[in-house]
Amino acid sequence: MEIADATLLMVAAIFALLVTGLPLAFITGLIALVFTFGWFGASALPLVTSRVYGFVTEYSLVAVPMFVLMASLLDRSGIAKDLFNAMRVFAGRLPGGVAVQTIVVAFFLAALSGIIGGEIVLLGILALPQMLRLGYDKHLSIGVVCAGGALGTMMPPSIVLIIYGLIASVSIADLFTAAITPAVILMISYIGYVLVRCLRNPAMGPPMSDADREEGFANRWQALKAIVVPGLIAVMVLGSIYGGVASVTEAAAMGVFGVLLAVVLRGEFSFKTMHESLGQTLTTCGMIIWIGIGAAALVGVYNLMGGNRFISGMIMGLDVAPIVILLVMMAILLVLGMFLDWIGVAMLTLPIFVPIVEQLGYSPIWFGILFAVNMQVSFLSPPFGPAAFYLKGVAPPEVSLKDIFVSVLPFIALQLCVLFALLFWPNLAMWLVG
Repeated sequence: MEIADATLLMVAAIFALLVTGLPLAFITGLIALVFTFGWFGASALPLVTSRVYGFVTEYSLVAVPMFVLMASLLDRSGIAKDLFNAMRVFAGRLPGGVAVQTIVVAFFLAALSGIIGGEIVLLGILALPQMLRLGYDKHLSIGVVCAGGALGTMMPPSIVLIIYGLIASVSIADLFTAAITPAVILMISYIGYVLVRCLRNPAMGPPMSDADREEGFANRWQALKAIVVPGLIAVMVLGSIYGGVASVTEAAAMGVFGVLLAVVLRGEFSFKTMHESLGQTLTTCGMIIWIGIGAAALVGVYNLMGGNRFISGMIMGLDVAPIVILLVMMAILLVLGMFLDWIGVAMLTLPIFVPIVEQLGYSPIWFGILFAVNMQVSFLSPPFGPAAFYLKGVAPPEVSLKDIFVSVLPFIALQLCVLFALLFWPNLAMWLVG
């Protein structure tokens, strides 16, 4: 069998098994074993297992459970709730103020944890009911919660960027640095969209009354004190990385310590909280590791078959400008993101795409930022956008999946605009890296 035929058969097998409902980790692992035995025989199995071993023993991977635990503790403490209530004081009587406040809080939460699902659930519990109660447009409110929660894919310490750095063998600290400006641009884009819609039609986002503003904190000084704790934690984590004081893994451990200390000092610590947080951490990391193992095995055997050389030769042999090749890659990532989890997309595509990007003369750091924006789009995209299902689990009964997918469309358009801006003006991401 030629490698081209094997490639088509492998892709067809993946999508055929996905229809059965099997977890992606088992699908990729099964296909890897079938092709290993079918193409090379049993003698090649140690070569595949060595690739899996290399993935699970990567030191940078230790940062993932740390940041997941940090996010789990934040979800179960009152820190995020106080942060949200504090922002009411600053939202004022601005049309769409609560929606703007939600986006800003989502940005802060993204800087604290880098975990997406928890943010969506938290904002769905705190922000969505309040916006609906105040008479906000339903679709605007839902879109703000989903898009704001998806900022975790971009804003350091993003788990997406950590996994990308691990696969692409590039500096995670440089990825974090490059991601700051695009993350801020995305936040400003969302805020700008909300303000334009609400200023043109104030009925979409009625201003808050004085009673609503004072429900959480009576004055700005109390509100500022509620912002101090998450601000200090963010500075502890990101400041130690950018200042060269600690590696990403060490900074993640410092973040867990900071959140745990804050929870204890606030009197919110309990063994139940710790047990639930550790359980969520194990579940999330187990999913990431198993998908990574299956995908690492599949990519390993495909490369042994010569698949990476086949794909690279086919793409590099195209008589088109390099930017066209990048556009094709973006299209592939967007389509795969509609059907696969981001970790699966990363593990299956990046070992092939990143070397091609380097051959084209582009920075893998910059491509990592493009990948993260792509995964942010996939987080919202129908038919399997995870954000919709996270929000549906905590949203009021009158909010349907159809409402959620319709609501996120304008924000997907904004994300695609930022993606193309980064594609054609790389310095938007790279100016801080140097």
